[in-house]
Amino acid sequence: MSTSSSEVRRPPITGSSIHGHLDLRSDIRADGVPYLSRQSFRAPIHIGKSHVDSGNLIVQLVNPTAGFFDGDQLDLNITAGGGSRLILSTPSASRVHRARGDRPALCNQNLKVESEAFLEWIPEPFIPQAGARYHQKTSIDIEESSSLLFFEWIAPGRVARDEVFAYQSLRWELDLHLAGRLVARERYELRPDDHSLAALREKFPAAHYLTAYAAGISADQWPAAELDALNTERCYLGHGPLQGPLHVIRALCADSLTARALLCTMRDLLHHATGKRPPQLGRLLA
Repeated sequence: MSTSSSEVRRPPITGSSIHGHLDLRSDIRADGVPYLSRQSFRAPIHIGKSHVDSGNLIVQLVNPTAGFFDGDQLDLNITAGGGSRLILSTPSASRVHRARGDRPALCNQNLKVESEAFLEWIPEPFIPQAGARYHQKTSIDIEESSSLLFFEWIAPGRVARDEVFAYQSLRWELDLHLAGRLVARERYELRPDDHSLAALREKFPAAHYLTAYAAGISADQWPAAELDALNTERCYLGHGPLQGPLHVIRALCADSLTARALLCTMRDLLHHATGKRPPQLGRLLA
């Protein structure tokens, strides 16, 4: 694996933190089968053996360590090359532990979907433990002809241990560009010591928060009625169009079981809206 000059300057492991990376690119062979044309990774991230299902290249991202600690940094650069179909999932939840100082754990995510390509990002829940500090920056670049399903799931904490919204700070940043134009931007910080959690707590005392961005589904294919029907006493969901064939979904769920069931149903609806069968992802659908 090649090493950039910036990686040489900063050691991957110090006495108190880890600086890891993941660099992936998918392309298609002459026979139309997708494959990983580039891959490089370093702890705390690892990739499982990829496989093809219904024309999709499925890759499992694994964190074999105990989770993120303050000062840790993970840089992800992922590209779905022209015409390829890439699905990234995780076999288990991501965890960030109690901070020992003022520095948060940092995750930089850069996702690119080239012409006629498809990328699905569907991780297991993110679980912040009591006292945790975490900062996530996501940049997504898609083309007019590409398709995207980007899911996120934030848990309130380790509910079984009565750690509900007990973290110090979660900061989320996201920029989504369509053909070079900024069409969506998020900036928010969740802190138990101010008003930022009021909306989450108002509906459910231990709310799970789900987000989905979908590109490549036209307005007449968008499953609006089916999504509206998912609202229940334990699930509060809203959705709407952004610029071009781009939509966003937000949902609050009363617990993890409700959140998992909703995520699976949403995924099925969105895949079928594009005329494709959703590939099976094992634990996600358990």
